[in-house]
Amino acid sequence: MKMTIKVTFPDGAVRDYARGTTGTTVVESISPSLAKKTVAMKWNGVLSDLSDPLEADGRIEFVMRESADGLGLIRHDAAHVLAEAVQELWPKTQVTIGPVIENGFYYDFKRDEPFSEEDFPVIEKKMAEIISRGAAFTKEVWTRDQTKKVFKAKGEDFKVELVDAIPADQMIKIYKQGQWFDLCRGPHMRSTKDIGTAFKLTKVAGAYWRGDSANPVLSRLYGTAFATQKELDAYLHMLEEAEKRDHRKLGKELDLFHLQEEAQGSVFWHPKGFTIYNQMEAYIRRRLNASGYVEVKTPQLMNSKFWIASGHWGKYRENMFVVPDEVPNTEEEGPVLSGEGELMALKPMNCPAHIQIFNQGIKSYRDLPIRMAEFGCCHRNEAHGALHGLMRVRQMTQDDAHIFCREDQIQSETEHFVHLLYSVYGHMGFDNVVIKLATRPEKFGGTIERWDAAEKALGDALKATGYDFEIAEGEGAFYAPKLEFHLKDAIGRSWQVGTLQLDYVLPERLDATYVAEDGSRKYAVMLHRAILGSLERFIGMMIENYAGKMPMWLAPTQVVVATIVSEADSYAEQLVAQLRAKGVRAELDVRNEKINYKVREHSVQKVPLMFVVGKREAEEGTVSVRRLGTEGQQVRPVADVVAELLEEIVPPDLKPQKAAA
Repeated sequence: MKMTIKVTFPDGAVRDYARGTTGTTVVESISPSLAKKTVAMKWNGVLSDLSDPLEADGRIEFVMRESADGLGLIRHDAAHVLAEAVQELWPKTQVTIGPVIENGFYYDFKRDEPFSEEDFPVIEKKMAEIISRGAAFTKEVWTRDQTKKVFKAKGEDFKVELVDAIPADQMIKIYKQGQWFDLCRGPHMRSTKDIGTAFKLTKVAGAYWRGDSANPVLSRLYGTAFATQKELDAYLHMLEEAEKRDHRKLGKELDLFHLQEEAQGSVFWHPKGFTIYNQMEAYIRRRLNASGYVEVKTPQLMNSKFWIASGHWGKYRENMFVVPDEVPNTEEEGPVLSGEGELMALKPMNCPAHIQIFNQGIKSYRDLPIRMAEFGCCHRNEAHGALHGLMRVRQMTQDDAHIFCREDQIQSETEHFVHLLYSVYGHMGFDNVVIKLATRPEKFGGTIERWDAAEKALGDALKATGYDFEIAEGEGAFYAPKLEFHLKDAIGRSWQVGTLQLDYVLPERLDATYVAEDGSRKYAVMLHRAILGSLERFIGMMIENYAGKMPMWLAPTQVVVATIVSEADSYAEQLVAQLRAKGVRAELDVRNEKINYKVREHSVQKVPLMFVVGKREAEEGTVSVRRLGTEGQQVRPVADVVAELLEEIVPPDLKPQKAAA
């Protein structure tokens, strides 16, 4: 047997080491200072413990605490420390699972008395104590029977169940930190000290064991951790800002919408909120019309056969609202099904319906591309616990469209869409866009050859736009690879909104063909695309991004004309009438209240502009202009401020284009 192995470093250098040498020994042989900074390694691309022995030739990368991989390890290790802290404080508590999640980690516990935020200080103090001990993370491999016996003796029934769920071909790994240990896949850093002190518990919630409502309710503690205190402070500040900007809170305060138990996941739009909704829909409709789209309207309720043929029935059946197709029955038994086992479904998406329109009549290659748009109301049976204001609903309206095209048109149509999307996002105030190309998932429809062709075509088309993109391995839809467009808002949060999916599968399943130039029948290529996504979600995101202070063209009330004295009421009424006649969303406030009270009230309501008028303004034909977020006021002639206001309220797509220099 070969007694040495060759280790290749990131710079291409190769060194020989004894078989079984650990990552720790390798990094120490390079540089003591590098060894101090290194908390883990990647061996042949796999994140691993530094203490793992190297048994064959391979490539090594050292993982620093401050790297992205290092951050994940900090949070993973912090979750273990959280579990140890809880069991030191409350020894009868059972630990279950504690994964790393976006922006932090959580751990689920079984405890007779649920946790509260009042417990956080004592838990954090104990965590800091454990971290300061600097106990090394060590790994052991146990037999299945040994593992179950040990955890059963500890009263850890959930851990015993987890052991049974581990596939037979996988090792049972136990990680220890001092005397405390846990079942874990790993890897971990060198010791608890590598976690540092930049951690914080953030919230507590209830959770069902393994997500099943038939199982016990657990107490879930959420936390976060960062490499530095500065990063933690910035994140906590963002959370504070996010709480202030919560669209559910602002929706109530600004009287935009509400939700209630009797219509779970469906929005009751109030007049002000529906004004924003209508302005958004009108804007995107104008953009689509100008970009060569034709608008259609398709049924809400369709026979299940369409969803079975498309493949959605097998994939999304549990997320669809399904109803029997009943017809009246004169007998006492009540209604009967129109056919044997006939089922109908509220559409969760529009694609099969759009293919039905495409299939009406023969299409020629000359007819393509056909860009078919619909503001389609869709329903998805989301779990109650997953619903979240406007962001996660059951009833939504999408700025949905499908482009039916030839293969030679994929690149031009992708470029056309991407440039349109960037223009729309720019108008909405977003200039930080990240594109991800999501590739074939583990379970997919169609052939691998088709998928490979679709991924290549989409990637090539995206490269031609000149925009950079990332690869999201295995994140594609079951029928198509897709482009995801992520926006960063005013406080640094990322939102996935727009999408473009290149689909060869659905046209074949639903027989969407055209007559090619040579007279043969060919399947159309189908591009599923949305820019805003759901209007509900995008409006929620806009409310939070702008903290309720919407851009002038979207503001439900664009200007309030408020009087100081009753002698100015008639003048104010005439001014409001003039503004409304010119399309301004103007409101009148002639209440018998002090002007400072009126100003404060309309400021809280995020009204962008106030025209304050008194006896003097009425006599001189002027107004005192107050703009939200600024100090002071300007007294100006009515004609001037109205002219400026009319320019300011024009939606961005209707503003005159500036001539090139």
